[in-house]
Amino acid sequence: MTESNIDSVELEILRNQLESVAEEMGRVLIRGAYSPNIKERQDCSTALFDDEGRMVAQAEHIPVHLGAMPEAVEAVLELDPEPGDTFVVNDPFAGGTHLPDVTLVSPLAPESAAADSGREIVGYAVSRAHHADVGGMSPGSMPAGAREIYQEGLRLPPVRLVAGGEVNEDVLDLLLANVRTPDERRADLRAQLAANDRAEERVGELLADHGDRLLAAFDAVIDYSRERVEAELRDLPDGEYRARDFLEGDGVTDDDVPIAVTVEIDGASLAVDFSGTADQVPGNLNAPLAVAKSAVYFAVRSVTDPEIPPNHGCYAPVSVSAPEGSLLNPDPPAAVVGGNVETSQRVTDVVFRALAEAVPERVPAEGQGTMNNLIIGSRAGDFTYYETIGGGSGARPTKDGMDGVQVGMTNTLNTPVEALEAEYPLRVERYALRPDSGGEGRHRGGLGLERAVTVETDATVSLLTERRRHAPQGLDGGGPGALGENRIGGERVGAKTTREVAAGTTVTVLTPGGGGYGDPTERESEASERDRRDGKVGDDE
Repeated sequence: MTESNIDSVELEILRNQLESVAEEMGRVLIRGAYSPNIKERQDCSTALFDDEGRMVAQAEHIPVHLGAMPEAVEAVLELDPEPGDTFVVNDPFAGGTHLPDVTLVSPLAPESAAADSGREIVGYAVSRAHHADVGGMSPGSMPAGAREIYQEGLRLPPVRLVAGGEVNEDVLDLLLANVRTPDERRADLRAQLAANDRAEERVGELLADHGDRLLAAFDAVIDYSRERVEAELRDLPDGEYRARDFLEGDGVTDDDVPIAVTVEIDGASLAVDFSGTADQVPGNLNAPLAVAKSAVYFAVRSVTDPEIPPNHGCYAPVSVSAPEGSLLNPDPPAAVVGGNVETSQRVTDVVFRALAEAVPERVPAEGQGTMNNLIIGSRAGDFTYYETIGGGSGARPTKDGMDGVQVGMTNTLNTPVEALEAEYPLRVERYALRPDSGGEGRHRGGLGLERAVTVETDATVSLLTERRRHAPQGLDGGGPGALGENRIGGERVGAKTTREVAAGTTVTVLTPGGGGYGDPTERESEASERDRRDGKVGDDE
């Protein structure tokens, strides 16, 4: 029995109902979106928060979106939201992650929650979606050579897109005037608004059914998750665990950029300190602290029980710090668009590497460690294609890695070939697994992918990638995964590249494989033993 006097059965029912609201929000957003990046790849996330800005329930969408969402709600709360409002924000220094991720935050004040003094805010609905273009110096708003955030696109602090139930057309017109594909952006924003509206409708129904018991459940589910995570942390060995890794240049230079971490486990708490990480860089791999937090939360959830309901309670026992002015806590106007997609992946790798010292049996070998961002668009605004491309996941202590999947901080799908060719002036020449790209080991790393796309019109191509120089490492004697590679028109190009191309140019991305786990000779002996058991190998006699 919790302090709110909600027993375990009622708590489970209410928790599932709240999570179903977040999941339904996601379905509404995906079905209503116009851009393939959202409707096909599902590059979006949805969640519910209480009236204090604590996450209560989330759909299992994109880790880097969800862990940073509380920052957006916190920024909106400072502006005294009213029922009927919806705020839009993408500013990484005021609640966002990077500019293409546009977040809508709506107070939840259903009629069933009305008080004598008027409608009462009981919580917030939040939807975050990666928009394929938000302006800036290159189509797709992810330029490899950006040196300040102003080059990356339109920057929106929290501002009312909807006030008193009416869309603020002035704000919408300003936003759409600064992007290359305004019709697509308008449609995707409408899908986000519909998702938030659906949340208010469903929460109103739950309030009608449960009354104040629903509001008490907000506290109860958070307390439950916190207690579960604290119990899991107590089972981990106390101590300080350190690790270090590198990013392969920042888009301005090719110099390695170090990320260092110290993870301290002390009873029911876990503290992560990124002292020793590089200062913020001239290029766009800087990551707001909220992005670093997202990566840490993901790693902690991975080494504790993944069945624990994901909400504010999971994060409460975990603290994250990084020096001001560093790569993981930059000062404006730092460029940050690559921090959300690439630096977050390396943060995940380095935290896992540190935790492997404490609980090696719970940590996989390194996966591909990159989102392999490919952006192709027209400067005239005719189209903008954006995709993250899967690769190999790291082998696990008891299983091989998975082939051709998104790993770490992303959880998107691919764009189906049919949809890609129908929507854009692009033709897919090849889409296949890369043979032998997974690291050797008792359990093999997952295979990377090869994706080759021909551009049928003059266009701008941007690539933001990693693991082209430092391979994903294995664990416990496992071998590294294969390096990735980028080619434009047959020419091998750098990990971070923006280039104008002529019609007929083929862009090829070969993604990294995952690292292996364990001694490779043990895999051979295990395979031989299985063959013997299956009668495939006869006895000497």
